[in-house]
Amino acid sequence: MKDTQKFLTIIIRIVNIFLMTFIVNMPALIDPLGLLLKIPLYIAGLLYFFFYNVFPNIKKYPNTRLRIMGDGAELMLCFFVSLLLTIPIAVTSFINMLNDTFPISQFIFYCIAAVLGEGIIFWNGIIRVYLTSVQLGIKYRVLGIILGLFPIANLVMLMIIYVKVTRECSSETERDRLNKSREEKQICKTKYPILLVHGVFFRDSKVLNYWGRIPEELIKNGASVYYGEQQSASSVENSAKELAEKIEKIVNENHCEKINIIAHSKGGLDSRYAISRLGADKYTASLTTINTPHKGCIFAEYLLDKAPDKVAKAVEETYNAAFRKLGDKNPDFMSAVKNLTSSFCEQFNKEVPNAEGVMYQSCGSKAAKARSGRFPLNISYPMVKKFDGDNDGLVALTSAEWGERFTPIYPNGKRGITHADMIDLNREDFKGFDVREFYVNLVSELKNKGF
Repeated sequence: MKDTQKFLTIIIRIVNIFLMTFIVNMPALIDPLGLLLKIPLYIAGLLYFFFYNVFPNIKKYPNTRLRIMGDGAELMLCFFVSLLLTIPIAVTSFINMLNDTFPISQFIFYCIAAVLGEGIIFWNGIIRVYLTSVQLGIKYRVLGIILGLFPIANLVMLMIIYVKVTRECSSETERDRLNKSREEKQICKTKYPILLVHGVFFRDSKVLNYWGRIPEELIKNGASVYYGEQQSASSVENSAKELAEKIEKIVNENHCEKINIIAHSKGGLDSRYAISRLGADKYTASLTTINTPHKGCIFAEYLLDKAPDKVAKAVEETYNAAFRKLGDKNPDFMSAVKNLTSSFCEQFNKEVPNAEGVMYQSCGSKAAKARSGRFPLNISYPMVKKFDGDNDGLVALTSAEWGERFTPIYPNGKRGITHADMIDLNREDFKGFDVREFYVNLVSELKNKGF
């Protein structure tokens, strides 16, 4: 059945592309015909052109976003192929005009019709894709605009964007099918709700979710998800106080007895302090830390020691002022940074032991190079590598290990898995690691363990 639908889609696509090419080039292709034949052909062509630009694709998609994006990709492909087919027709028409076999007025009309027709197809497609694609990111959108000004390069860029968008449509459609196939199982419906705790220098925001597409994926599979909502930068102790209050509030309002914490980066240290020192242990079933610097960062200590006081003070004041405007009541940049050093964490681990009755586990990833991923702080990879060893761009793999079980995530090929990749910060799909499925499996395991 699928093969038949796929074959039918390809046949219809080919027919549509050739029809659109014919319509765009109609003034040149039907010039020898009489007026009585031209008028109905022009009317039929215009109607079909309008219809195709509204409904370019017969393929079914699971949601409106994918439908718009898939239609946009179809229009982009049509533009690319029809443009290549139009070029020889335009050249032939120009030669015929020079030989006086094609009227100049007709040639001008043809040029206007061809440019207008191809332009409508292109802009209809690219706007749909730019408005709906997640995988393109800022990089490819900007490259598309810049290279769009240069012949040949613009067509190459167009095909790169087309390939990325079609892959996104395909992978998202398959993911939707997967979730529907296991919908009744509710594999992420844990006994206790999930609390996602963000790392340093970020806030939980409805506009730009720190955890990317992960929460939505967990919810689709049955999970109840909450957020830590602590300030972006503060000492571990102060952040932990905010978390402890949040945890108690969730438990009291939902009558759920306990929660499962999944914490990223410094959020793991904040969570450990809240559990062991502030009484949150009685409300916590499990703590899973993701790329948390449990043993600290030697490179962070090195930078603090080497940075001139004036520079450090300027950075601190600028950050604190900016995040007060974004909602932090009392941001403390320097305390947050100092609490990530190896000397602090060494003492922290002595004073903040694991609480009895709470299951601790951890995960850590390894990038392959400084250019792995999109997150700008990946450029610190070589420095962290020098001081701390294999790392995700910020946190060493050895520093991320904590608890009963540690799951290391190694690179696939030349890319690696970065600090930002582990929380889907860039909403990026790449071969070798499906971050959404990673969290689905993680939460599913919590459910199977009775948490």
